[in-house]
Amino acid sequence: MISVAQPLMRTAKKRKLVRNNPETPVILAGVFLCALPIDKLGRLGSYRAMTDPNPKQEFVHGIRDQLPLQLGVIPFGMVFGVLGMASGLTEWQTILMSSIIFGGASQVVFAQLWMAGAAPVIVGSSVTVLNLRHVLYSVTIAKYLRNLSLGWRIILGYLLTDEAFAVSIKRFEQNPVPRHAHYHLLGSGLTLWTFWQISTAAGVWLGTTLPAHLNLDFAIPLTFIAIVAPILRKMPQISAAAASGLVAVFGQSLPWNIWIIAAALAGIVTGAIVERGQDPS
Repeated sequence: MISVAQPLMRTAKKRKLVRNNPETPVILAGVFLCALPIDKLGRLGSYRAMTDPNPKQEFVHGIRDQLPLQLGVIPFGMVFGVLGMASGLTEWQTILMSSIIFGGASQVVFAQLWMAGAAPVIVGSSVTVLNLRHVLYSVTIAKYLRNLSLGWRIILGYLLTDEAFAVSIKRFEQNPVPRHAHYHLLGSGLTLWTFWQISTAAGVWLGTTLPAHLNLDFAIPLTFIAIVAPILRKMPQISAAAASGLVAVFGQSLPWNIWIIAAALAGIVTGAIVERGQDPS
């Protein structure tokens, strides 16, 4: 089981971002992100066999590490395709949103608010709040990319999503850091991007023919449960999940979807306090 929650928490505390970067309780990723038990899939063993993987090997391993998560990403993308069409967006508007925003949870919220007739300011601010977790991701991984060209950093920044961060951060944290580790993130991110675009298009064009009893919308929470659940083994992460979940459930009546911010802050702050209390220093 490989956790990437601790580097996020450490970065948040060091950079004093805990209070300024609310995370969405829809995914809880910024609070206690984790990777799947990918060591059982052979990732670590294959890396041990290569003392210094070349760019192609890193790229291929990034793809392999990302592939298991696509079992949840595919139905998630199809759900968004259907939801985008139902919200009044055109086929190409829905598909291009997956390329421009490239953020599953925020795209779903965008479509839901658009369908409800919310003001553009509310729609834009809600999407922005949901995507603020990427500030923590980028700050955490920036030190590993600082020697790359601006072009490389722009590309990798665009591809830096929840799932890509989850499977690539441990590669960057190896000691010593592999010279071509950024190719792992490139492979992971491109794999997710490709499946997300295809599944969105499939949802747009096949949405009306999909039987309702498939309940594909259930794939949305399942996708993030697959990322998050394995980390819930230590008290800081469990406390963060409990606090965030309780506020999210009981704060649904709050105006302007402010429960998103409240629940996220509750989870982040609770997790940080509990972790600090367990620190013997």
